[in-house]
Amino acid sequence: MATNEKQPKEVKQQLVNPDHKPRVAALLSIIPGIGQMYNKRFGKGTALFILFAAFAVVLVSSLGPAIGGLITLGEVPGQDDSRVFLSEGLLSATVVAFFIGFYVLNILDAHKDAKRIQLGWEVPNLREGFRNAWDTTFPYVLISPGMFLLIFVVAFPLMFMLALAFTNYNLYNAPPRAILDWVGFQNFTNLFTIAEWRNTLISVFSWTLIWTFVATTLQIILALFLAILVNDPRLKFKKLIRTVFILPWAVPAFVTILIFSALFNDNFGAINRDILIPLFGMSDGIPWLSDPFWTRTALIMIQTWLGFPFVFALFTGVLQSISSDWYEAADIDGANRWQKFKFITFPHVMFATAPLLIMQYSFNFNNFNIIYLFNEGGPAVRGQTAGGTDILISWVYGLTFDNQQFNMAAAISIILGLLVATFAFFQFRRTRSFKEEGSI
Repeated sequence: MATNEKQPKEVKQQLVNPDHKPRVAALLSIIPGIGQMYNKRFGKGTALFILFAAFAVVLVSSLGPAIGGLITLGEVPGQDDSRVFLSEGLLSATVVAFFIGFYVLNILDAHKDAKRIQLGWEVPNLREGFRNAWDTTFPYVLISPGMFLLIFVVAFPLMFMLALAFTNYNLYNAPPRAILDWVGFQNFTNLFTIAEWRNTLISVFSWTLIWTFVATTLQIILALFLAILVNDPRLKFKKLIRTVFILPWAVPAFVTILIFSALFNDNFGAINRDILIPLFGMSDGIPWLSDPFWTRTALIMIQTWLGFPFVFALFTGVLQSISSDWYEAADIDGANRWQKFKFITFPHVMFATAPLLIMQYSFNFNNFNIIYLFNEGGPAVRGQTAGGTDILISWVYGLTFDNQQFNMAAAISIILGLLVATFAFFQFRRTRSFKEEGSI
């Protein structure tokens, strides 16, 4: 039944000091520290003003020219190194960005304190203010070393790579002999308009998708099959069998890959010489390293061998955690083995391991080690800057260290990063384990 009772309006807090204006404090904080002094917080205001003055001096003397160098990337060929100008400019821009953030916080802080003074808040003395500031900022002080390390070890190289994607830095235009120029989106345009780059991109990208999906799916299927077999209560010597299945994971991957590279060698490899030729009567064996199709087949088989032990360990743990009551209830209802697998085993396994399985796909999408160590991305393909088994990440490596096409390698890296991040984000959002986090 509807009522005509009016909801009570919010009670406004009574102003104790109405003459103290937050807007005035914010406007005065355009010069950092003055607004705090208006709020009678002279210690904080003095510290902020000194920091602002010191930054202004550094900005005029060092940061300003460095940011100018970021725009021009040098002027005198053979003398100015564009890479140095780019690095110093990015560092300076990062420092300026931090200062802008602190500058905005300074204005907000003065405005907030002025509002509190209006409501009757008593300004603490210097000791109390320092103690309160220390209590508030203590967590930030603890994480600040790691944050600065993250910026210079992770964020700065990423920014440098992003910047290179918009320059003309390559073998024929390398500093300090030449001055780099900003070319905008020209490198990205060349990837899709110039025939050589477009054909290579389509070939490498399509193989990367096939490689990621087939190799990862096969290792998951094999791991699930073996985990279900080993989990069967009728099987004996389970510990020994599980140990044997984990061994491929225990051996360093690069060692296994190099051994397989020798085994698959066209000329002296044991697979051709001791297995295929004697047993099947083949004259020359299979060209594992010289034919792109057979090289890709070998890579998928090797990755299945290398990848299934980890997934097998995951599935084994999940299968052991499924209550036997579920299967007993299914037996009473007359369910067959396929139905128990479909409605009990598979959903439980996928629910518990879906995020990790998604990471397996993301890992293989960027699995540089096996591609490079097995055959260095070969065999070579005529008319392309990538080998027959190169995936995007190994193609980027080849462009960088073999062809010195730094600008194109950076552009492809950006596309690669966006693809992996987008795939991982949407897949994580769709998994039940993500949606039901905290409700298990």
